[in-house]
Amino acid sequence: MSVLKSWTGGAVVLLALAGGLRAEVTVSQSNDPSGMPAQGLVSMLVQERSGLGALSASRITALTTTPRAKGAKDAPSQITAEWLQTQPAATGGEQFQCLAKAVYHEARGEGVDGQVAVAEVILNRVDDPKFPKTVCGVVHQGNSRGCQFSWVCDGKSDAIRNAAVYASIEKIARAMLDGAPRDLTDGATYFHTPAVRPSWSKRFVKTARIGAHIFYRAPLQTASN
Repeated sequence: MSVLKSWTGGAVVLLALAGGLRAEVTVSQSNDPSGMPAQGLVSMLVQERSGLGALSASRITALTTTPRAKGAKDAPSQITAEWLQTQPAATGGEQFQCLAKAVYHEARGEGVDGQVAVAEVILNRVDDPKFPKTVCGVVHQGNSRGCQFSWVCDGKSDAIRNAAVYASIEKIARAMLDGAPRDLTDGATYFHTPAVRPSWSKRFVKTARIGAHIFYRAPLQTASN
């Protein structure tokens, strides 16, 4: 009811001002299309006040709340195990499935942060012009030396064997695609496990170590004269 009270108070002030206009000013009705005669203003305010008085508080709230953009999604400020437990089963199309499967095969034994970090790398690659422009393109990218993600072409089965873990990862994939922050890896586009020391890692900037992975991004390019 605070919205209605606020509007009512404003209406009273406007009514008083309108009365003053009637007494002191003659309003032109011929050369100012934006001007409204004082009598018309008074009549309009009285009618609107009467109409608002008939509305419920919930209806007034709905009318005065900025609508969400069509298709907008709710993404958390931070993905945690507690938050995941409150979420319904996640669904999505091809890109969603590619992200969920990649996180599952790369980080199913990780904690939530480790799984989110892998999702960040994939989405950071999508945003990087050096990589494919879709999640599925990034996940399945390869060349003559092999695949970017080893599980894609290691010859082993890609079957989902732990349905409970996969269901949780699907929620992570959904949240990340819906715009959850990517602030764990500082823009990383590469990672590896501590068990290996690939030669490329020397050319990149280490940004984080989360769970069983070390994360890297390309060094920042500086302008040269």
